[in-house]
Amino acid sequence: MASSPPGPKGLPVVGNSREYAKDPFAFLTAVGEAYNRIVRFDLGPLETYMVTDPVEIERVLVSEDDRYHKLVFGDAIDDLLGDGLLLSDGEQWQNQRNLANPAFTATRIQGIADTMSRIAAEHVADWQDGDEVSMDRELAKLTVKVIVAAMFGVEADDDTVETVQENLEPLGQRFEPDPRRVLVPEWAPTQENREFAAAVETLEGVIDDLLEQRQGTIDDGPTAVSEEGEAPMDLASILLRARERGEQPESQLRDELMTMLLAGHDTTALALSYTLYLLSENPEARARHHAEIDEVVGDAAPDARHTRQLGFTDRALSESMRLYPPVYAVFREPQVDVKLGGYRVPAESAVMLPQWVVHRSERWYDEPEQFDPERWVPERRRDRPRFAYFPFGGGPRHCIGKQFADLEAKLVLAVLGKQFSLDYVGPELKLRGSLTMHPQEPMTMRVNER
Repeated sequence: MASSPPGPKGLPVVGNSREYAKDPFAFLTAVGEAYNRIVRFDLGPLETYMVTDPVEIERVLVSEDDRYHKLVFGDAIDDLLGDGLLLSDGEQWQNQRNLANPAFTATRIQGIADTMSRIAAEHVADWQDGDEVSMDRELAKLTVKVIVAAMFGVEADDDTVETVQENLEPLGQRFEPDPRRVLVPEWAPTQENREFAAAVETLEGVIDDLLEQRQGTIDDGPTAVSEEGEAPMDLASILLRARERGEQPESQLRDELMTMLLAGHDTTALALSYTLYLLSENPEARARHHAEIDEVVGDAAPDARHTRQLGFTDRALSESMRLYPPVYAVFREPQVDVKLGGYRVPAESAVMLPQWVVHRSERWYDEPEQFDPERWVPERRRDRPRFAYFPFGGGPRHCIGKQFADLEAKLVLAVLGKQFSLDYVGPELKLRGSLTMHPQEPMTMRVNER
């Protein structure tokens, strides 16, 4: 098998983690431009192989996925998400995926479109002409409400939403790259670790409260979200029924619902925030987006039928997730020595598949830094490799909520675009890396009534 791939030199112990922590996006861009297809570097003690060739990415995620496991970065992420779908592997992951699938069927997702649209309209009902709002925070509140209604089967009150929001910051900070963490045990009683533990405990209390509201109704039917018309198919009800059958331990129930609460709202809120930012920065595209909504939706409340006709809005959303993918890198851990890009990659190393680099590569996109929704028309996209674009991952482990997020995003864009024209008035957009890609500063936008 071939020798190790080239890469930048690092320092003892911390490797390249200082450069990465300073600006992960600049580091990944520079490394991707300097080295072809695959590059090796060290993130602290973690031997990392960054793969940017779509053919090799497909191999990792699809054709040879059985040779890889999800990579778990330390105890903190395990404390937060445990053995939920995002982190579990093997037979356990397959069993949980099969159990959760009924909550994500196309029929069920289409059936809750009206709920999504209603919640979005209610959330912005008090916005007035000239208001300035922190759009990323407002959209995160909105998507929390949607995920709770859709996957817990209850309506989240304002206190619940605020509690979730207040505890997201210490969670996010805990996963921002910091080479000093290599030297500090995760059990050490530092302020950061104490705040993280307190946030996890608070969010577990939120889940307990939501489940208490759901108790006694998990077998009620028919409902608007039941595919068979027999019992509710929200994820909480499915898992609670499995627990009653002895198929779902309490710890697993907690892990799945924590994963759904956090991952199910954060990425969609970010995708919407960056889409609205890009539309604001490109007035011609924004005008076209508004004209499409006026033509397709008119005076009606946006619904699932409308979203299938919002072609330009769909392309704008895809282009936003190309330029600003909320999940900016996917990690896998080979269980045996593998060969990627002609090089040997050892077992138990880290394989990084960076959407941030691949999505912005000149190999696959003309003028890749430009916002161009029309690059997603069929005749322009057909010659690109499949994994030149993978905002939701790919293969058996692709995001279970892809259809859900896609429908929710289009409905929210339709609700907002029907009523408002939004102008970005915040500082220059700068990014920070955590589990997902967040803005460093609030994304303030001015609300203009249309």
